[in-house]
Amino acid sequence: MSEPSEVEICEVVITAPDAEWLRDFTRSLVVDGLASNVHNFTPVRSTYRWEGEVHDRVEGRAALHTRRSCIRAIVARAEQEHPYSVPSVSARPIYDGSTEYLSWIREQTRGTA
Repeated sequence: MSEPSEVEICEVVITAPDAEWLRDFTRSLVVDGLASNVHNFTPVRSTYRWEGEVHDRVEGRAALHTRRSCIRAIVARAEQEHPYSVPSVSARPIYDGSTEYLSWIREQTRGTA
């Protein structure tokens, strides 16, 4: 395990109604250096309240690994391209892990975005 330090690496989770769209979108984030990798999970069942009604639907879910400094660019791109008017994008810190893996994430992503 690596030495705990200031949290620089995180996991960003994004959901979307179209799993194919989500795969293409998250792949573009990897191609552009905003994420090192992505894990796509399909289908997932989402239950949420929107505009006063409770909805249940099948969606795609993606978890990608990146630097904290890239989150703002990922959110901006999602807000611009996502099919939902309010896209579900959230980040979780990765506090520790394999030193080699965390270094690889840093190497694959831009330091600033």
